[in-house]
Amino acid sequence: MPAYRAVLFDFFGTLTLSVRRGPAHTAVAQALGCDPDALVAVLDSSFYDRARGEYGSAEETMRWLAEQVGVRPSRRALRAALAARLLAMRTDTRLRPDAVATLRALRRRGLATAVVSDCTHELPQLLPTMRVAGLLDARVYSVEIGQCKPHHAIYLEACVRLGVPPSDCLYVGDGGSRELTGAAQLGMTAVRLAAPDLTHHLVFNAEPGWNGPTVTRLFELVRMVDLAPVPVG
Repeated sequence: MPAYRAVLFDFFGTLTLSVRRGPAHTAVAQALGCDPDALVAVLDSSFYDRARGEYGSAEETMRWLAEQVGVRPSRRALRAALAARLLAMRTDTRLRPDAVATLRALRRRGLATAVVSDCTHELPQLLPTMRVAGLLDARVYSVEIGQCKPHHAIYLEACVRLGVPPSDCLYVGDGGSRELTGAAQLGMTAVRLAAPDLTHHLVFNAEPGWNGPTVTRLFELVRMVDLAPVPVG
């Protein structure tokens, strides 16, 4: 039996390659009838509020964004903007080449798996369509929980859904939202993914001073699990 019973994954920049807003996001601003740079500025400054679901549903949140950049879109324009944003995120979200293989290998070893993500309304729609969906035992989204990392509630929700204590969990992420510190404070073994492509990753509240365990590829986690000492007693 492995020393760990579950592995919790961050999503953006961890199960996926680095994320940057590509040109498809311009279509959101076009649908709303606003300046793209102004919209990006509001998206950046409001990320955590939106990721906690503080502005309501996806449509209500989009209406709030529009108001911040000085436009009052019609219902039809809002729907077009929502569709454009979902498409833009789908376009920019690419799984790491070893994500599926890593999840399969961990599950073959009897470990439960989960995603714990700071995200807005789009990811709960997007993730079920991706190849990793069937390899995750739990999906915990900040926009549904009402808390972002490093708040303990989001990690503990994953533990409850998996039926494991934090001390039996391995947590891996790129370090955004001070997620590694939050996981470690709960007694999880926190591991930073320092893949080369993350140099230009879109990240908020990073923790560059992390000096705990680090891997450069997801599949290295499998060896980490295999080499973990089994508790005695």
